[in-house]
Amino acid sequence: MEAGTPGSDTIVAVDVLVTSPGRNFVALKITTAEGLVGWGDATLNGRELAVASYLRDHVAPLLIGRDPARIEDTWQYLYRGAYWRRGPVTMTSIGAVDLALWDIKGKATGQPVYQLLGGAVRDRILTYTHATGWDLPELLDSVDARREQGFLAVRAQSGVPGLDTVYGVTRGGPGYEPAGRGAAPVEEVWDTDSYLRHAPRVLAGVRAHVGPELALLHDAHHRLTPGQAARLGRALEEVDLYWLEDVTPAENQEVLRHVRLHTTVPLAIGEVFNTVWECQTLITEQLIDFVRTCVTHAGGISHLRRIAALAEIWQVRLGPHGPSDVSPVALAASLHVGLATPNFAIQEYMGYEPVVHEVFRHAWSYADGHLHPGDRPGLGVEVDEELAARFPYEPAYLPVARRRDGSMTDW
Repeated sequence: MEAGTPGSDTIVAVDVLVTSPGRNFVALKITTAEGLVGWGDATLNGRELAVASYLRDHVAPLLIGRDPARIEDTWQYLYRGAYWRRGPVTMTSIGAVDLALWDIKGKATGQPVYQLLGGAVRDRILTYTHATGWDLPELLDSVDARREQGFLAVRAQSGVPGLDTVYGVTRGGPGYEPAGRGAAPVEEVWDTDSYLRHAPRVLAGVRAHVGPELALLHDAHHRLTPGQAARLGRALEEVDLYWLEDVTPAENQEVLRHVRLHTTVPLAIGEVFNTVWECQTLITEQLIDFVRTCVTHAGGISHLRRIAALAEIWQVRLGPHGPSDVSPVALAASLHVGLATPNFAIQEYMGYEPVVHEVFRHAWSYADGHLHPGDRPGLGVEVDEELAARFPYEPAYLPVARRRDGSMTDW
């Protein structure tokens, strides 16, 4: 059968929904002639409308009349059918289509997606959440609150002396909203030297407070040079981190050789990566311990599984990005992959505002530090389109950072 020739079912409609219940989300809806509806997530923080346009103007017309069952063929068609490959906008768009087609496949067969991926290799998925505090006492209170919620793994972030704002930390509150509403990103002042002096003391204090059993994580947010990253890694070895995340921008993957040479702290990188090729050197040279690629930004379930397969050969594990700016559709897809993937280690879960759960009605559940995708057919998420329409898009951006001399940071 030639590509695009109708089989037992065909795609008859492709719709893009942009909604903003607290955060901006882009959802893709694919409908088939037999009445099946598949949902995908196409959210790309700060560039949501670019992806929405890519889908509406370029991808949707190509899908009409195609067989929704041909997931891999459609993935290859969309990836190879444009001269310009890769990049976050393209891969997020392809990822949204891929998720929606896996959702349809599950509904057509009456199976949750993880069963179509080979079935479960674990009963539930370890998850970590975020604890923040401007100073150490406030951070310890936040960590304790997360432990009371049952979390066995916590990412700890604090303020930095001498700075008025720090990405990921809110003064006077345990939570934070990283994206600010407005026409342009907020500009923050950053001081790497202060951070390098302060972070090891804070994290050592957290470890002393919680004891050895809690999995403790920390994110450097790409702000260090390789030498600074190596210095931080060595300073944190006694803290026994589960991982140290995004120590340096990794577009130049070879720079991680320097970091790996000087520290044994586990390294996690890749949340801004979109393809297996961006991860290749880091994996095959075992320069990292965890790959952070997000299912929706890395081309969907189909491509994330290729990344996982390469990583498994080199004993690198997956710990996918799971911020509050990817929708519950993406989180569900990541959990289905995680339940069926041997080298899947942990899933980030920031949580959502209650209204997000109302717009995206989902089957996945949290209990005792773990997540499970549920057993509904497909991905297990349905979108309340009427409710979603009540929350129009508003521009929102993550902040950017400048050094004290006014120059932009490297991240």
